[in-house]
Amino acid sequence: MSTSGYILKLREKIGHEMLWLPGVSVLILNEKNELLLALRSDDGTWGVLGGFVEPGEQPADAVVRETFEEAGLVVEPLQITSVIAYERNYPNGDQCRYLDTAFRCRIVEGKARVNDDESLALDWFPLDRLPDVNDHDRRVIAHAFSGSAEAWYTPPSTAQLTQPGVGR
Repeated sequence: MSTSGYILKLREKIGHEMLWLPGVSVLILNEKNELLLALRSDDGTWGVLGGFVEPGEQPADAVVRETFEEAGLVVEPLQITSVIAYERNYPNGDQCRYLDTAFRCRIVEGKARVNDDESLALDWFPLDRLPDVNDHDRRVIAHAFSGSAEAWYTPPSTAQLTQPGVGR
């Protein structure tokens, strides 16, 4: 699917400048314990499925929508595995900072296939033989399959903890 109309309107006003956006990452294992990854069409790298949370949309709904749009799968979100802020610069010059909520999901229906123009291919990879992925995706994958029942987040820095008024 192409860029959201909402983002296009914002880009008309700010150009390629940094844009703060809510996002989701989708982590799906098949019956062989292999992870579904997409070969991105914009930069030719492998990565987890995911995308932007539309205005008024809940993150879990974005997970279901993005997974169907990108892979033709209906999924059920099972667990939030991490919440991470990260920056991404796109080949067209757009700069984004995402507040990404990663979800482990299970397939309810469908067979994984390229279902839009965001991916060149989809494939399943054993967790111990993943292709090269970016730092964010590597971190999201590691925390999703760490065995912890709790969501991971970047702890506050020492400077933030010592500033007056923080955390009160």
